[in-house]
Amino acid sequence: MFKGFYTATAGMLSQQRRTDMLTNNIANANTPGFKEDQGVIRAFPEMLLQRIEEQQNGKSVTRSQENIGSLNTGVYLQETVPNFVQGDVQQTDYQTDLALLQTSVPDKEGGLFFAVQSSEGNLSYTRNGNFTVDLAGFLTTNNGEYVLNTNNEPINVQNEEFKVDNQGNVTVNGEVAGQLNIVYANSMETVIKTGNGLYQTENGQPLPSAVGNGEASYDIKQGFVERSNVNMSQAMTELITAYRTFEANQKVMQAYDRSMEKAANEIGKVR
Repeated sequence: MFKGFYTATAGMLSQQRRTDMLTNNIANANTPGFKEDQGVIRAFPEMLLQRIEEQQNGKSVTRSQENIGSLNTGVYLQETVPNFVQGDVQQTDYQTDLALLQTSVPDKEGGLFFAVQSSEGNLSYTRNGNFTVDLAGFLTTNNGEYVLNTNNEPINVQNEEFKVDNQGNVTVNGEVAGQLNIVYANSMETVIKTGNGLYQTENGQPLPSAVGNGEASYDIKQGFVERSNVNMSQAMTELITAYRTFEANQKVMQAYDRSMEKAANEIGKVR
């Protein structure tokens, strides 16, 4: 009976974590460049139950085994994997908004990013092109990370009246101020989310630049942003399913609890 408790509890924990993931996706449905997370739920290995009987025949003992059946020990949320499918492009007409459209990459499982850097010098990557200009005239993210050029240096655009062509060349008052450093990852499994729409590599090594790479092509559109790729109707359906599954496991636990209460208080009771 206790095994049922563990199985139902494992189901509740996995659905609770899945609910947290889906809630975060829905909350960021309007965040530019946000990539939804997808959960991978796996079952624990099944156990084979056997009954062993021993029979005494004089001085010899015979042992027999009988298979009772398999027992599933529950499920768990193994990992959450970002879905890097490109989101829709929305026109904003703000000069500081840049949409990165991925045309091709060396590997079909790869992807492109803007290279950004925090004030502490930490290198990160983002798909969120909803940029701004700080007081010093540098192009930054809304969280204050500097947008980098091909030399991995911040780009000074002076004000919001700068121009960006489809290859990321930035011009200010007719003069070139630098070129956006667009980088690519051969596999999205090599990058991890760090929060605030930022990504870093698992091994800490910088991603190679896609600028001048004949196998990586892209198109940058000024005055546009890439929207989140969250499918709201699908996310809401999955959230309701997660709630219902959690509730079903909860009712199983309540049934076990009532059965154990009777076993402890009523079975064998002397009247």
